[in-house]
Amino acid sequence: MSTAIRHRYEIDMCTGSLPKKILLFSLPLMATGVLQLIFNAADIIVVGKYVGSHALAAVGSNGPVINLIVNLFMGISIGGSAVIAQHYGAGQYEDVSEATHTSMLLGLISGFVVMVIGLLATPTILRWMATPEEVLPLAVLYLRIYFLGMPGCMLYNFGAAVLRGVGDTRRPLLFLTFAGIVNVALNLLLVIRFNLSVAGVGIATVVSQYISAGLVLWCMLHTDGCYHINPKRLALHREKLVRILKIGVPAGLQGAIFSISNVLIQSSVNSFGSTVMAGNAAASNIEGFVFTCSNSVAQASLTFTSQNLGARQFRRLRGITLWCLLLGALIGELTGLLAYRFGQPLLSFYDDDAAVIAMGLVRLGLVGATYGLDAIMDVFAGVIRGLGRSVLPMVVTLIGACGFRVLWVYTVFAVYHELRVLYLSYPISWILTSLVHLVCYFIVKRQALRAAGEGGSAT
Repeated sequence: MSTAIRHRYEIDMCTGSLPKKILLFSLPLMATGVLQLIFNAADIIVVGKYVGSHALAAVGSNGPVINLIVNLFMGISIGGSAVIAQHYGAGQYEDVSEATHTSMLLGLISGFVVMVIGLLATPTILRWMATPEEVLPLAVLYLRIYFLGMPGCMLYNFGAAVLRGVGDTRRPLLFLTFAGIVNVALNLLLVIRFNLSVAGVGIATVVSQYISAGLVLWCMLHTDGCYHINPKRLALHREKLVRILKIGVPAGLQGAIFSISNVLIQSSVNSFGSTVMAGNAAASNIEGFVFTCSNSVAQASLTFTSQNLGARQFRRLRGITLWCLLLGALIGELTGLLAYRFGQPLLSFYDDDAAVIAMGLVRLGLVGATYGLDAIMDVFAGVIRGLGRSVLPMVVTLIGACGFRVLWVYTVFAVYHELRVLYLSYPISWILTSLVHLVCYFIVKRQALRAAGEGGSAT
């Protein structure tokens, strides 16, 4: 395939207004991420309202485990998106096709591997997290059902990453909108009408994941663009696979590293009992929406940087970084502060218990209201990956975020065993990691421009 047809869904990232196009790319991605979170939000809202606090704690306590796995493979899909964006920007459409087929097959294999391992290891994982015995049976049931949907989850996310690589964030939004409506309807039907408790919300989520996967596959099978999928051409092209993994594995490990530290913090939260667990689960879910809004700009920073680097539009790189930093920080801080300001009514959607709401507000005040700092950290990491360096952000995150939080839990939190002290590890780690990313950004950008033969002329 030597030519490509640019569709109305795709965004030309290499010309025109940066803030306008970054927003055009980010807003559908933001909405897509919010809808994806509604899958889990609908689960815990329904069980909190119609089953009880133990069921809410059981479903919510699985959040860090689910995020760890999804973030790991979402990172790998980001590698596919970056490679496709570079080839697409350079007009290398046969390479786009090979990278697309490689990425989708990799997603399918990953989904089945995670499903099998997860089904077998669920009880061990939850016991390692010190899940209380009174919620353990329900937590095991929900997580095992969730793992059954992993092939669909991976196919959707890898397919959406391919579409992002060519500048299309609108169709994944449309597909997920339909799947999200089905998820909410099934949640209510299976829990209220058939009294299936956590099993009902798990089944609803799995069905929704396969619907969204089927829609994105349908799109890629029927497009006449360079990212068209031909099942007979599915293969792991060695050169494309190596490049995808080179960018994606470190990105995935960074996401997993954050999740590992969150699992550790979840274990510390569990030590305060089921009421704090329920409040933490509800607040964490609300924060997920805040993170998704700001992180959409970080994903834009990676794709815009990759396409412009492939197209040799080096003079746009500085503007991409500055605009993404500004927009990401503003969106993260604004949504975080709104979440805290309206925390009480938002938390009441999950649980009417005043004690649970009070515990949730503690987290929203210290973590949710400082998400602008997280956005800055994520944008720097996205730009550095877009410039072709993915291991460096991973190492910085390992030391600045995960390492710091682990150290905090075993030192400061061990001495001052208070919930607020535990939550302070989040904003402090974001500040430290952002400062190191800033230094790395200048170094990597200079090296990338020098390697491209531009020297320092495009600063």
